[in-house]
Amino acid sequence: MPVLNQEPSKDPDPGDSLPKLPLPALKTTLDTYLRGMKHLLTEEQFKKTQEAVKHFGAPGGVGELLHGKLVERREKKANWVYDYWLNDMYLNNRLALPVNSSPAMVFPPQNFRAPIESIKFAANLISGILEYKSQLDTRALPVEYARGQLAGTSLCMEQYYRIFTSYRVPGHKRDTLVAQDSTVMPEPEHIIVACKNQLFVLDVVINFRRLSTQDLLTQLEKIVKMAENPDERQPPIGLLTSDGRAEWAEARGVLVRESTNRDSLDMIERCLCLVCLDDASGTDLTDSTRAMLMLHGGGMGRNGGNRWYDKSVQFVVGAGGCCGVVCEHSPFEGIILVQCIEYLLKYMTGSPSKLVRASSVSELPAPRRLRWKCTPGMCKLLASSEDKLQRLVKNLDMNVHKFHHYGKEFIKKLKMSPDAFIQVALQLAYYRCHGRQVSTYESASIRRFKDGRVDNIRSATPEALDFVRAMSNGRTSDADKMELLRGAITAQTKYSTMAIMGMAIDNHLLGLREIAQELKMDKPEMFKDEAYHISNQFLLSTSQVPTTVEMFCCYGPVVPNGYGVCYNPQAHHFVFSVSSLRESPQTCSSQFVKNLEQGLLDMRDLCRKSSPDPHEPKQGQTMETPTQKKPADLSKGRVLDKTQSQANSKAGGKP
Repeated sequence: MPVLNQEPSKDPDPGDSLPKLPLPALKTTLDTYLRGMKHLLTEEQFKKTQEAVKHFGAPGGVGELLHGKLVERREKKANWVYDYWLNDMYLNNRLALPVNSSPAMVFPPQNFRAPIESIKFAANLISGILEYKSQLDTRALPVEYARGQLAGTSLCMEQYYRIFTSYRVPGHKRDTLVAQDSTVMPEPEHIIVACKNQLFVLDVVINFRRLSTQDLLTQLEKIVKMAENPDERQPPIGLLTSDGRAEWAEARGVLVRESTNRDSLDMIERCLCLVCLDDASGTDLTDSTRAMLMLHGGGMGRNGGNRWYDKSVQFVVGAGGCCGVVCEHSPFEGIILVQCIEYLLKYMTGSPSKLVRASSVSELPAPRRLRWKCTPGMCKLLASSEDKLQRLVKNLDMNVHKFHHYGKEFIKKLKMSPDAFIQVALQLAYYRCHGRQVSTYESASIRRFKDGRVDNIRSATPEALDFVRAMSNGRTSDADKMELLRGAITAQTKYSTMAIMGMAIDNHLLGLREIAQELKMDKPEMFKDEAYHISNQFLLSTSQVPTTVEMFCCYGPVVPNGYGVCYNPQAHHFVFSVSSLRESPQTCSSQFVKNLEQGLLDMRDLCRKSSPDPHEPKQGQTMETPTQKKPADLSKGRVLDKTQSQANSKAGGKP
């Protein structure tokens, strides 16, 4: 299988005409870095940082040398930062995937009145998956186009073609992202179905014919019956994939000594996806509960062993109505998964119209149970993985909150960017919780460029700090507060634009650091400086993941004493998924949500005082970038809203 660590695939694609990711000027990046860190450091820390940055950026110094090497790299590579970014963001991370790395999309609760209904739901879902994959295999997926900045610009589609072809192999020091070749007429395709912690091979293409929904239902019913047979029960090997990456790499090394285990692993690594048929959880399925169950399965006592976290997508269908998707994040961003899921949910309700199916395959071979040979030592490793997963389950503090007082339409009437408005509200919530501002990550899509993934919008701006202080000191007039709010939103919008245009600082600084290591140079003092460490400790890791159907995204914090905040802005309400870890005495998700709710109300009241009629905002308010109409010659493509094109699921932060 091709390895994706070093280069994305080279298949011909409309994205081949996309421009390369730009490389910002060294001085611009260093100046932006200093400006963004000054208010987050003590005076003494900042003086030291200034000296380190000045030395790094001196004429003829190490910074210019390294930047020059990046210029050369940009000439040779399709995307100069891609492999650096992939390794740094994901593959070098040794933490367990559930909660720490893998986000989840949570579907609306399903009302399954009988066990067969959840199986029918799964069969229909698999039919949609196969329909969607056929579009990917024939490269028939419409190219998406941006709005806002560079309106009408085509977006890189490469991430879509990794949804069903990618697999993350654990390594002792670094994981490997591999991909299957995708063809129109592949070898017989299969899905892995997890049921009662057992894994089964479900062939979905037999004799070059796709199984009908009815055939899929028949096969799934067989799997459920097979899973209930205690005499055939296999150990819950999927638990190992929930462990730390080095631990799982070690256990995998033991597993592959047996040919039976190698064959089972091979079937998993070559599958399209997992479909996890979960037992009913037996708990009240609130939004927060469903989010937690989707992220970690509830531990071994529920469905924690009914997973295989290395696979890029796992569709979860719970008998109790808890359904969604868990994704291994390294191959693609959240908005890619959203587009896929929205297609599937619409497909399942009859839109788009279903194609005529081939007639039923007369003799369906029985699904195959994957078998494992385990030594006593492997059983101990399984017990250890189970214990660590249970600790993760107990540690996660998740609060999913629906804010119903207003939505993005109210903010748009004020001529403000809804995303910038929410980001400033998050800064206010954190400040009210902790009395300070901290390094903040907001993912920004750079799909306008060849093989583009994301860069970071650093939302903890000096302007945001001025505003949140004014909202808390009890002395600032409403007029001055409003002016500071406008300034904060302007600064946030400006940085967002800079990021989606490929001119933000995080990827550039990463490239400079990594190329120094490649050249076997001593690490430059700027990257040893305490400020650089602080700048990458994202105590507030945020992402906008908007949807057009009722669902939401969630993920865990990226540092032990931080928050993960995913938000879904709708016309008249917002959905926030706020996570933290219970072991941290410094964080509390419910307290953050309380301050977020009050902050959004206070910001609304402030805006109303300054502009009583939101239909007629006062002159001078921050204007959102005008949305241009889609050019006529792009009528066959999909146009993404500006905020959608920026949205990605969890990223950022080095735990």
